[in-house]
Amino acid sequence: MTTSEKVLFILESNKDAYISGEEMAGQCSVSRNAVWKAIKDLREKGYVIEAVSNKGYKLTENNDIISAEGIKACLPSDFEVAQIMVYESLKSTSDRAKELAMEGASHGTVVVAKAQTGGRGRKDHSFFSPEGGLYMSIVLDPSKLFSTDSKAVTSFVGNAVIGAIKELCGIEPYIDGINDLYVDGKKICGILLESGSEFDSNTLQWIVAGIGINFDSDIDSFPEDVNERASSLFPTGKATITKNALIARVIEKILDCHPDK
Repeated sequence: MTTSEKVLFILESNKDAYISGEEMAGQCSVSRNAVWKAIKDLREKGYVIEAVSNKGYKLTENNDIISAEGIKACLPSDFEVAQIMVYESLKSTSDRAKELAMEGASHGTVVVAKAQTGGRGRKDHSFFSPEGGLYMSIVLDPSKLFSTDSKAVTSFVGNAVIGAIKELCGIEPYIDGINDLYVDGKKICGILLESGSEFDSNTLQWIVAGIGINFDSDIDSFPEDVNERASSLFPTGKATITKNALIARVIEKILDCHPDK
């Protein structure tokens, strides 16, 4: 983890308080000058960081940049996630997660992208995935799940997302079909589960749960055929929570792997 990443994690974990450069330097085991350079680097990446003499640094409330450090800061301190990888853009988070799964990625490996250029749903239907959405895929070890029945696991993932949205946003989507979530008759989330098996033994090796949520997407900019049936959790720029917070809550609920939670 770089000094910038360490500093970001500290700032994300202490949003309600100023943290002095000296304290951050101590936690990161670096010089105060290294902390200052990290703050400068984060500002260049778009983070708005307040600096007050004799108090220190603090992220302002309007920061909503997806990052592995921001997601981890929203998870319980004792919650174990194998690895969280965040990309500016991917063709598909599930494609990347499947590559990692085939390479032996651990249960709970998470791939997140701020946008997708080739997002897809069931039967290779396209899933429009511009910035403003929340796109993530989680590698799951079948031996750690309560079931390997495709419908049961898909329903579990869908209900985990519903629970996370309800808890943090005060909105309760519902499942229509097997893998789409709706609010007031319009789609706000698509879910796609894919798996890999060992050919000789026909043993299920891994499952990848792909999730795409219209978070504060500009629905008016969507293609006309999508615009008519899509909605977003929040109007653009009006979210009451951060994307990092919702991603973290979805991760927590799915990796608990209990269908009654």
